[in-house]
Amino acid sequence: MVKLYMTRCKNNSNSIKMEGGSPLGGSVRIQGSKNAALPIMAACLLIPGKCTLRGCPDITDVAYMIRLLESTGAGVEVSHTAEGIDISIDAGNISGCRLPSRYVKAMRSSVILMGALLGRTGEAYVDYPGGCVIGERPIDMHLSGLEKLGAQIWTEGNRIHAYADELAGAQIRLPFSSVGATQNIILAAATAKGTTVIKNAAREPEITVLCEFLNKAGAEIILTESFWTEGRLIIKGTPLSKLHAADFDMIPDRIVAGTYMFAAMAAGGSVNLENVPIEQLHSVCAVISKMGGSITYSPKGKTLKVSAPEKRELKNIDFIETDVYPGFPTDLQSPLMAAASTAKGSLTIKESIFSSRFKIAEELRRMGADIVTDGDTAVIKGVAALSGRNVIAHELRGGAALVIAGLAASGITTVSDISYINRGYQDIVGDLRCLGARISYE
Repeated sequence: MVKLYMTRCKNNSNSIKMEGGSPLGGSVRIQGSKNAALPIMAACLLIPGKCTLRGCPDITDVAYMIRLLESTGAGVEVSHTAEGIDISIDAGNISGCRLPSRYVKAMRSSVILMGALLGRTGEAYVDYPGGCVIGERPIDMHLSGLEKLGAQIWTEGNRIHAYADELAGAQIRLPFSSVGATQNIILAAATAKGTTVIKNAAREPEITVLCEFLNKAGAEIILTESFWTEGRLIIKGTPLSKLHAADFDMIPDRIVAGTYMFAAMAAGGSVNLENVPIEQLHSVCAVISKMGGSITYSPKGKTLKVSAPEKRELKNIDFIETDVYPGFPTDLQSPLMAAASTAKGSLTIKESIFSSRFKIAEELRRMGADIVTDGDTAVIKGVAALSGRNVIAHELRGGAALVIAGLAASGITTVSDISYINRGYQDIVGDLRCLGARISYE
């Protein structure tokens, strides 16, 4: 049984306190990817053997996923390392397909267990998933894709029951390149009879690494050139009996790396980030360069150095729109907003992925930011300085962005309700201390 709360957050702290106004400097290693670890953990349910995932992040979402896996009868062992945690998952004897509501409602990624359970047992009972409150995130595409593979789906109130005597390959076109729907279909189709073709599949790194893991375990998923150009993904169903145990090294977290890059832009200074997936951060690097920052990269050790402009002469770009990969990620929209709040000029952000993702704007305005929101658009006019305040995290990435704002502000800032931040950041306080920030858990 794994501890539900992270080992690195001491005393079950509920807030983060920092004194801003000092530039950052130093080095920190980027943790393993949350958005890659969760679907790969789900994929282990398909494999009648013991898989070890090395370098996973020690975060609450991973702890929730472990509890969900254990509820199916899977055995889970966790080893703590300097970088994170190694997780061994033995799904040799799966006995349950009813997932406990407590953990499903706490984490949206729990929905991908539907595809894994259908592929392994032919049945799944789940609640509608929870997680951060960042607007409407319907799972219609998930359910429609699973139905096209042969699943029958009933909903009763907030409960979903999916059943299939046999899953069969199908041609599936997604109306939107949804990461979660793509993952769910991959997990169900991996052991379906025949070939599945997903058109307009998501192309995020978290999709490709899920395919790499499954292929290493004996599945047959084909990523041709058409996948990279138009999202055409081919899954040739493999019988469960032919899947086998596989070990896997988790990729680094591009969103955590981007968060710390924007922290350097907001606070000033120069930082070294180790274990960075630079090939996944082109859109982020382009924005930072346009804002006046400089970036150098050393392939040895995957180290990226990001430096803010001298004298904090950070300047806003005119416009940016969030988009599916390889566009600018919605998960870094809030950290960008925090950094833009003290940059020269104005920035218009259009949020094209999730509605209601501007909840951070009200908290930033309390710190002195000049932000006007209208539907899916926010206009940020840079101010001379932010002032430290007591603010509240309302969701994961917005909470991390408030920490960034606190590093740039004069005086003391306290960010409360950091349970959201803990869902995705292994030790944001420890990492920022390594970069010279005056910050602590409270």
